[in-house]
Amino acid sequence: MDAFGDMFRGVRAQGSLFGSSTLTAPWALHFVDGAPLTLCTVLGGSGWIVPDGRPPELLRVGETLIVKGPGTFTFVDEPGTDAEPLACGAFCATPEQGGTRHRRGWHDDPGGVGATTLITGAYPVRGEISRRLLDALPPVLRTGSGGSGDPVLEHLAAEVATDRPGQQVVLDRLLDWLLVCSIREWFDRPGGHPPAWYSAQRDPVVGDALRLLHAEPAAAWTVSALARRAGVSRATLAKRFADLVGEPPLTYLTGWRMTLAADLLTDDETTTIAEVARTVGYADAFSFSAAFKRTRGVSPSEYRRLPVGA
Repeated sequence: MDAFGDMFRGVRAQGSLFGSSTLTAPWALHFVDGAPLTLCTVLGGSGWIVPDGRPPELLRVGETLIVKGPGTFTFVDEPGTDAEPLACGAFCATPEQGGTRHRRGWHDDPGGVGATTLITGAYPVRGEISRRLLDALPPVLRTGSGGSGDPVLEHLAAEVATDRPGQQVVLDRLLDWLLVCSIREWFDRPGGHPPAWYSAQRDPVVGDALRLLHAEPAAAWTVSALARRAGVSRATLAKRFADLVGEPPLTYLTGWRMTLAADLLTDDETTTIAEVARTVGYADAFSFSAAFKRTRGVSPSEYRRLPVGA
């Protein structure tokens, strides 16, 4: 697993999907959940995404917009529309509220003339690992058509047009695919400013070192051992890593281990602190607890008692 792929561990679509092949003007869908990440893409027609406190964003066919929570947003036919906002949240996707997981047809237009097809996936993004990804993203991220996500959109359009067993699973996975493609494309855009850990993956030396640290975070790494595996001298690795990532290799490793540990501490409270310590590369609970408190400001047991998201 590389550094970028690792950030998606807690980012998975779980049926929080809203879709319509027959949205006709006027409309105003107010997405009220404030999910950490919400992906919006238009398969046909066009509309405007209006995030709270930000200017409207026109969304055309093949374009994708990712809105970062906790703010909410509205999808409208045009700014200032006369349509009464329809509140959409998790309830839009549950049969108890009169819908199905894939809801079609907020407005009826049998002929489909002038219709807009919106696909929206809401992502809960749990845990410290995924928080690193969120911290690297702007409030609103846009990717245009013609990129690596286009084949995904073709599959989405085909799947939305049918009603077959397993449809929700297929749509969830396609949305995951589109999310990864969109964020990667945004990081790779000309003149962009991706996080240092992302850009450094392209370096033949530092990229290898990062992959090793993410693949084997519990290994007894030293800078010399890491340099040997990367095929360079210790001095070369230390300098290039610090220059490109912004911190020394072992400082990065400690931060990553503590991120992994934070999620292990909260994901399963039956796991002992000693077990977490061994999982992230520490021989005993004492040395792990000291490192965790030094980087996080609280002991592992205190962290475990904190409210989720604190």
